[in-house]
Amino acid sequence: MEEKKLYQLLHHLTIWIKVLTLGIIGSSLLLIGYSLGIYPIDPQQVSGTALSADRAARISTGSMWQPPLLSSLPPNREGDLIRYGHELIAHTAVYLGPKGKVRQISNGMNCQNCHLKAGTVPYGNNYGLVASKYPAFRNRSGTIEGFGKRVNDCIERSLNGQPLDPESKEMKAMVAYMKWVGKDVTKDNENEGFGLIDLPLPEQAADPVKGKAVYQAYCSRCHGDNGEGILAENGLEYTYPPLFGENSYNTGAGLYRLSRFAAFVKANMPYGVTFDNPFLTDEEAWNVAAYVNSMPRPEKDLSMDWPDLSKKPFDHPFGPYTDSFPEIQHKYGPFGPLISANK
Repeated sequence: MEEKKLYQLLHHLTIWIKVLTLGIIGSSLLLIGYSLGIYPIDPQQVSGTALSADRAARISTGSMWQPPLLSSLPPNREGDLIRYGHELIAHTAVYLGPKGKVRQISNGMNCQNCHLKAGTVPYGNNYGLVASKYPAFRNRSGTIEGFGKRVNDCIERSLNGQPLDPESKEMKAMVAYMKWVGKDVTKDNENEGFGLIDLPLPEQAADPVKGKAVYQAYCSRCHGDNGEGILAENGLEYTYPPLFGENSYNTGAGLYRLSRFAAFVKANMPYGVTFDNPFLTDEEAWNVAAYVNSMPRPEKDLSMDWPDLSKKPFDHPFGPYTDSFPEIQHKYGPFGPLISANK
């Protein structure tokens, strides 16, 4: 343990030296505090990454969605089921991971690794719209999907696991929780904060090499130099999840699309950042997404996805496509020509 702490300290010193070498003396002091966990940085002081005026205006004109409070749940059977669903979302691996005490069907990550604070954070890939949206037709499967299919999709892709029995207590609890989180949201709502933030597309292709530098400076502290994450003391789940390697999400996960990963990190990372006070520039968010998603991870058979190729997202990294652009451009961009060609 002492050797690990020493290694982390040396790693932090390396970051400080890099920053000082660039001549950013004032910013380095803030980064020192961040890396040691002494105090949270003010992201805008470091990178000048305030929200663009139009984005800030859109957010300020709408009311921000607020999730219901767990403490408001009644002490009855329905409340207990929802509370269990919250526990499953927050600590999925404890119950369904490699050493899960209910089943062993997933990779050790928790649902809330991708849906922050059990799906309740504005622009943190939350569940706010789930109750009003499903069942829904999804272009990826070409079918109408209910809550159970949507949950199992995440388990099979983001958790690289096996599906839950739709009639299991665990499935019913997770669905009950997701419905409860979005219980006050209607289809015609005008609130802000659902899903992921709208991140402007880059004019150039995202650069994995530049992204690696961003990762090493700001992400490796929590997620490891090799993307391996940091296990919690209970040995059952991750305090910080693996971002690549055999224990991370597979190639069929939503975050394997650059637009989704970049939007997620822009509004939420490094840990503690919020959408209205971001740390990374847009360019850094796109580049670190390119780096993370260029690294090895489990593969998934996607041959049954997108039966209508014309509905495939512009940044889906695997062909075939209805256009003539190569896979590498669909993965890293520039995306503008793809969107224009497919309008």
